[in-house]
Amino acid sequence: MTARDVIDSAVAAAGGADEVIKRLAADGVTLVCGSDLKPVPIEWLWAYWLALGKLHILAGPPGQGKTTIAIASGANVTIGGCWPDGSRCAIGNVLFWSAEDDPADTLLPRFLAAGGDPARLHFVIGARIAGEQLPFDPARDMVQLTEAALRIGNVRLMIVDPVVSAVTGDSHKNTEVRRALQPLVDLASNLHAAVLGISHFSKGTGGRDPTERVTGSVAFGAVARVVMVASKVKGEDGNEDRRIFARAKSNIGPDDGGFEYSLEQVEALPGISASRVRWGQAIEGTARELLTDAEANDSDGQSAKDSAENFLRELLSAPTPTKTVQAEARQAGHSWATVRRAADALVVIRRKAGMGEGWYWSLPEGAQKTSKVLTESSGHLREEVSTFGGSGQSDEDHQGDAEVFE
Repeated sequence: MTARDVIDSAVAAAGGADEVIKRLAADGVTLVCGSDLKPVPIEWLWAYWLALGKLHILAGPPGQGKTTIAIASGANVTIGGCWPDGSRCAIGNVLFWSAEDDPADTLLPRFLAAGGDPARLHFVIGARIAGEQLPFDPARDMVQLTEAALRIGNVRLMIVDPVVSAVTGDSHKNTEVRRALQPLVDLASNLHAAVLGISHFSKGTGGRDPTERVTGSVAFGAVARVVMVASKVKGEDGNEDRRIFARAKSNIGPDDGGFEYSLEQVEALPGISASRVRWGQAIEGTARELLTDAEANDSDGQSAKDSAENFLRELLSAPTPTKTVQAEARQAGHSWATVRRAADALVVIRRKAGMGEGWYWSLPEGAQKTSKVLTESSGHLREEVSTFGGSGQSDEDHQGDAEVFE
């Protein structure tokens, strides 16, 4: 019997060619034509920070309050509160799966300290299989979790702490991590909810891109659409250390900016204390710049800010356009946040050269409060009052003017 005969016999036994095609179609690859799709905008739980239907990562060193920040976010969702930038959150329900902290004595007290509504918070504590209570396994139980979440309704956020708990294989292997995270990606999409996974930084990775510092495979940062970091940074000039929460990566929006924050202990209930987040002012710069500013020291022990001050002393021998300062600083390896602090320390004068022209930076001439600038277009000198340092007013306070930072 030839190979062809074997195939024909198998097809006949299966009920004919049409039946075989039906079976293959049922298990085949699914394609969709682009013309059948309708473009839709990204929907945000928190604009440019938490996107509905997407996976996110929050990473940082141990002890920086990452879980507390996640809990604060969840509490905010359950009461329809305000985010750190002042925007209002749509009210919804929250799922929390923790493989580390106890819900009753740790997570719930922190949630209550953050002002959350416990009736809208649901902890994933396991799965029942054939009458037996087993630990939750995302590879096995995600369909059942999706069904349970749909019964609850209006689930807007799920927190996974730590996100590596979703990986049953080797968390340092790209392929295994991607495969393990796919159920979380699918859950986010099916529920149209934001999924926030918590992770640590790997040791000995200071100075590297924060996305690359996430513990385990680079797939954690690659699969997540937004990666955020929380870390303590050293204060300068004797100032106290501060904590920062910043965006390290975003495939769907801005990938910079952040907020200062602090952690405080409060009494969540009589006799029960818990930590909560107190948000501070907004900060500019990329996560790498903000972390490097605190961690980096020059080889001779000079601080990053001192180095930036020397850079400005050399560059600003004459009034210099702001865009030139930015380009030169980037070329010299100075973060823009550090350059701005160095400019503050040097009382750098920032001003517009004229109507329709850009901003210029220059060093103050002694204690004088006026300076001269050569405009590019007209080529003539004109005298202007310094609006930085001497008067206590920044250049951004001018009505109708704004220094553009790229």
